[in-house]
Amino acid sequence: MPLSSTLSRVDGTVPGLSTGWRATLENYLELTKPRIIVLLLITTYAAMLMAQRGFPPLLLTLWTILGGALASASGGAFNCVWDRDIDGMMKRTAHRPVAAGRIGITAALVYASALAIVSFAILYLLVNPLAAWLALGGNAFYVLVYTMWLKRATPLNIVIGGAAGAVPPLVGWAAVTHQIGSPALGLFALIFLWTPPHFWALALMTNIDYDKANIPMFPNVYGTDRTKREILFYSILMVAMSLALYPLHVMGPLFFGAAAVLGAIFLRDAWKLLGDATKRSSRGLFKYSLAYLALMCLAMVADKVTRL
Repeated sequence: MPLSSTLSRVDGTVPGLSTGWRATLENYLELTKPRIIVLLLITTYAAMLMAQRGFPPLLLTLWTILGGALASASGGAFNCVWDRDIDGMMKRTAHRPVAAGRIGITAALVYASALAIVSFAILYLLVNPLAAWLALGGNAFYVLVYTMWLKRATPLNIVIGGAAGAVPPLVGWAAVTHQIGSPALGLFALIFLWTPPHFWALALMTNIDYDKANIPMFPNVYGTDRTKREILFYSILMVAMSLALYPLHVMGPLFFGAAAVLGAIFLRDAWKLLGDATKRSSRGLFKYSLAYLALMCLAMVADKVTRL
């Protein structure tokens, strides 16, 4: 995942743009928020590997990944259209194609709608109906509930809206088993609790932008000190939940050991954030949170694949 791209935009550095047909392709790709797609597909594939206890059939994997990627791309494009006004006010998002005027509203809406339709068709016809409806439901929640309502209405937008980003492992599990299993629900819960500390660490670095756009993100409404305490609180909940998957017989000892080590590092970084008046610890926690989620997915897969 191009983490440096996200952080460079936080710092106000925007990569140079291409011209001609290549620029058009890059603009439509940027419209889909590809960095988010990569992370969502990691959790989707992790759930597939767990459900199969090994590598699922190649064609099933390809269609599931493609359908999930298109669903996420559609949500990202709809988000860029709806948020074009506030995107243009913030340093981190002012470069986005609709906000910057490089793609028109109608063209973006047609593109987003087409992606959603193709995604649903691929998952419904080539994977299974449950996976298709789960992906569509997650996409609808992200667009209709988070983007169009929660984001501008409440500082708890990320807490509630995090459910949308936690749906992909349910899609991955359903693709293999035609149902929803407890390990997939465990990964859903992990992502749901991971989202607030991950995003609020980023918000602490961009709180001035959110003030400009009048978006009620937690740091702007309750201040940085309380945000840091909430980050620690949600981090504790997240680590406790992950460890509980072992005594609940959802995951095994290999996962428990990895969750303990990775969780301890996460809690250390969240604790360091409390006493740091600079943005250095926020940046460090944000960067580690991405590695944490990827490594936790790897630990879950390894645990399921190796355990009899």
